[in-house]
Amino acid sequence: MCTKTCAPNCQLKSHLLTHTKQKPHICEICSKAFALSSTLKSHLLTHTKEKPHVCEICCKTFAHKHNLKWHLLTHTKEKPYVCEICSKAFSLSFNLKTHLRAHSKEKPYVCEICSTAFTKRYNLKSHLAIHTKERPHVCEICSKAFAQRSALKSHLLTHTKEKPYVCEICSKAFTQRTSLTSHLTIHSKEKPHVCEICRKTFARKNNLKCHLLTHTKEKPYVCEICNKAFSRSDSLKTHLRVHSKEKPYVCEICRKTFARKHDLKYHLPIHSKEKPHVCEICRKTFARKHDLKSHLLTHTKEKPHVCDICRKTFARKHELKCHLLTHTKEKPYVCEICSKAFSLSGNLKTHLRTHSKQKPYVCEICYKAYRQSISLKSHFLLHTKGKSHICKICSKAFTYASALKSHFRIHTKEKP
Repeated sequence: MCTKTCAPNCQLKSHLLTHTKQKPHICEICSKAFALSSTLKSHLLTHTKEKPHVCEICCKTFAHKHNLKWHLLTHTKEKPYVCEICSKAFSLSFNLKTHLRAHSKEKPYVCEICSTAFTKRYNLKSHLAIHTKERPHVCEICSKAFAQRSALKSHLLTHTKEKPYVCEICSKAFTQRTSLTSHLTIHSKEKPHVCEICRKTFARKNNLKCHLLTHTKEKPYVCEICNKAFSRSDSLKTHLRVHSKEKPYVCEICRKTFARKHDLKYHLPIHSKEKPHVCEICRKTFARKHDLKSHLLTHTKEKPHVCDICRKTFARKHELKCHLLTHTKEKPYVCEICSKAFSLSGNLKTHLRTHSKQKPYVCEICYKAYRQSISLKSHFLLHTKGKSHICKICSKAFTYASALKSHFRIHTKEKP
C-alpha cells in the first residue's frame, strides 16, 4: 500500500488501520470512535479531566505523558532538530518534519468535502469544523462555544487578563504565542512572505493569505442574515455584530463600547492628548499615525482611491466607501425612534443626538456645546480669527471652506 516499514508486528497492525479507516475502539461516554485502543485511552482523559503527569520544575500538569515530555523542552530550551535548508531549529522531530513541508510545498492532509489541502493534520481538523458547524469546546465562565480547544484556551485568557508571552525587546505582552511571533516582525522589519502575482511582501503569512483574495475577488464567507459576502472569516464575525448590536470592546476610561478591537485601539489616543506623529512639511501633530498618513495627502494632493462606477477619485479609502453608497442608495442604518434611514452608522449616531439632545463637543473657551465635532471645529475659528481658506483668484480669505465655495461662484458665474 505505502511501503512503510514497522519494527514490531503490532505497529504494522496499528498502521494498517490508517488505510482501512476502521475504528473499532468506541468511547462509551460520547460514542467517538478510534483506530487504536491507546488513542481511546488518551481520549477518556478529556472526560475525567485527569492530569496525572506533573512537571517537576513548574508543577504544571498534563493528561498525556508525551505532552509533559514536550513541555520539559520549554525549560531546557533545547532544539536538537535543525532544518538543513534554512537552519531553523526545533525542539521536536515532528515539528521539523512539518516545517520541511514549507519548503517542499507538500500538503498531505486533504479535506474530503471541499478538497482544500493542509500541511498539518491539526489544520485539517480545525478546518472541518467549518463544514460540521460543531463547537464542542464550551467556556465554563460565559458559555461561549468554540470549534477548537486551542481557541477556547485563548479565549479563557480574556477572562483572566493573563498575558504570558512577553516581547524581550519592548516588553509588550500577549495572550497568545502566535501574537508575539507576529509582533516580533515589527522589530526585525523582515517581510518573508511574497505575493507571487504582484511581488508585494508581508511580515505575516496570514496577511499574505488575506491579500491574495484581492486578486481572486473570492468571498467565501457569507452572512446568513443579509447575504453580504466577505473574503475573511473574521470580517464576517465582525459584521455579524451589526445585526446583534454586540460591542464587546470597552474603553476603560470613558466606558465607550466598540464592535471591533481596532476601533477601540484607534479611540484610545483621544484620552492621552499626546500627539507623537508630526508632519515634516507643516509640523502639525497627530495622535494617530493613520491621521498623519491621511493628512499628508493634503500636501501631495494624491487621490489613489477610484470609484469604479463614475471614476471619481478620493484621498481616503473610507471616503470612497461612503461615496459608493450614493450609487447604491443603500441606507442600512435605521433610527429606532423615528425610522429615518442613513447610509453611514456615524450619521445615525449624530442623528440620535437630536432625540437625546446630547451635545458632547464643548468649546473650551466659551463652553458652547455642539452635536458634531465638525461644528465645534468651525466654531473654534471664531475665537482664533483663523481665515485659512483663501480664494486663488482674488486672495480673499474666509473662515469656512463652505464660505469660500459660495464666494467662488462669483468668479465662475455658477448658480447654486
